[in-house]
Amino acid sequence: MASTDITSDRKGPDTAATGPVDGKPDDREPDDLAGLEAGLDALDAVQINRTPVREVLLRKVLPPVVAVALVLVVWELLVRAQVTETYKLPPPSAVWNSAREMWLAGTLLEVVWTSVSRGLFGFLLAVAIGTPLGLLVARVKLVRAAIGPILSGLQSLPSVAWVAPAVIWLGLNDQMMFAVILLGAVPSIANGLVSGVDQVPPLFLRAGRTLGATGLRGTWHIVLPAALPGYLAGLKQGWAFSWRSLMAAEIIASSPELGLGLGQLLENSRSNFDMPGIFLSILLILFVGIAIDLLIFSPLERWVLRSRGLLVKN
Repeated sequence: MASTDITSDRKGPDTAATGPVDGKPDDREPDDLAGLEAGLDALDAVQINRTPVREVLLRKVLPPVVAVALVLVVWELLVRAQVTETYKLPPPSAVWNSAREMWLAGTLLEVVWTSVSRGLFGFLLAVAIGTPLGLLVARVKLVRAAIGPILSGLQSLPSVAWVAPAVIWLGLNDQMMFAVILLGAVPSIANGLVSGVDQVPPLFLRAGRTLGATGLRGTWHIVLPAALPGYLAGLKQGWAFSWRSLMAAEIIASSPELGLGLGQLLENSRSNFDMPGIFLSILLILFVGIAIDLLIFSPLERWVLRSRGLLVKN
């Protein structure tokens, strides 16, 4: 009897501590786990709210339109105030008439496309060369020690310096244009990728090696996605160098055999003392640079930020 009483006394507290209360099942632990999982999911989730069209127009479209309108107003006021001679500062209407004449003649879009096609093709070549070069410099210490300083020096060298030797080496043709673009853009793209790879946390690389992502597989699945922000910045800078290099080449190496691009249009207007044509060329060069940034690089930047949870609204 004594042993039976002792056994029942030992089981009583354990049953009371772990058993149901008042005969009801204890469902508090599943509820707590579900709440914890929901909270973690809420932390990981990125709330993406579509911005209304009206707000987009007010925040993104209206400010640059107002800025352009103010520039035109100030420009017209300076002309009317006669701060300088008209042949030095033509009115906006004269520039508009010059653009209208080229449009009616069917040459405006042709001139723009000649330069844009050259610039985009040269930029794609620079990406194809600069990307593996940047990976090689970033991942191989001996290559970085040998080529890294040269890339930095080439990036700081004005691309216009390459026009003269390119003309002598290749002649007045499109190959000369592409050579100048490559010499100006490849160092920027490669250095941008090197900077992005240097900022990849070592933990990512160790985790990739643990999962078997080594060699080219690790580069494709671990290094490049992690280095994407720096690489994208290098691409954006590479396009700027490509466009500036092309304009320098077209201005200096102007020839009828090359066709009429924006750089040639600017140089021809200068030779003819055509100030409306000069202003039109400058505005078209500026417009193309802004358009490429808005149509290509800005969406890419938003996609990268959104994929990393850094962009809440579009």
